[in-house]
Amino acid sequence: MQETVLPIEASPQEVKHRMDSGEKLFLIDVRETHEFVLARVAGAELIPMRTVPAELSRLDAITEEGSLIVYCHHGVRSLNVVNWLREQGVTDCQSMAGGIDRWSREVDPAVPRYS
Repeated sequence: MQETVLPIEASPQEVKHRMDSGEKLFLIDVRETHEFVLARVAGAELIPMRTVPAELSRLDAITEEGSLIVYCHHGVRSLNVVNWLREQGVTDCQSMAGGIDRWSREVDPAVPRYS
């Protein structure tokens, strides 16, 4: 029996829909602390990209309860993190396409945009 692999990315609208429908998702913000202070998605946990390897076993364990949705500013760092996590065997993870910037534009305009 083959395991179903999630697409590498999920749109912000898809993430919001899944959250609203009650699916257990863990939002992982891989930006730096100063970015997290400027803008964040409610309920997200900050794990800066450079610290993700040290959190690997904990992140893998979290996927027993739900999917990881990884995001950053525009979706580049999060895509790199998700690719790396999948190489380590953590398959229940996705990058939020467009990052928090797209989330702010398309889902929640109350989240500040920054450059």
